[in-house]
Amino acid sequence: MPHYLADTSLIVDLINDRGDRRNFVRQLLKPGDTLGYCTINLIEVYTGMRPGEEEATAGFMVRLLYYDVTQEIAKLAGSLRYQWRRQGHTLSLADATIAAVALHHNLALLTDNRKHFPMPELALPPI
Repeated sequence: MPHYLADTSLIVDLINDRGDRRNFVRQLLKPGDTLGYCTINLIEVYTGMRPGEEEATAGFMVRLLYYDVTQEIAKLAGSLRYQWRRQGHTLSLADATIAAVALHHNLALLTDNRKHFPMPELALPPI
């Protein structure tokens, strides 16, 4: 039973029905599979939301699982930023936090921005 965390770009595409994203997700998710988002995704979605999109956005988001950023996840995000900075790869706070949520909850991350998530232990299925 796979569990997935959606990156913000996928969430925005799903909300706005862009491309073939909804069909992709329908084909990907099997009975018992889950799709979720975290605090960072919520912030990024609402940052880019235009007036009049609130109802559709809230209606979509309520169908996904929500993963909060706990102290443990925040510490993991900080450790990831430290580890990858030492290897010459600067992770944004947002990307490190999204990765930490996925790793902490053993979720595969659905993202178009694979280069933002260099962690080999992070599952990144093709989308």
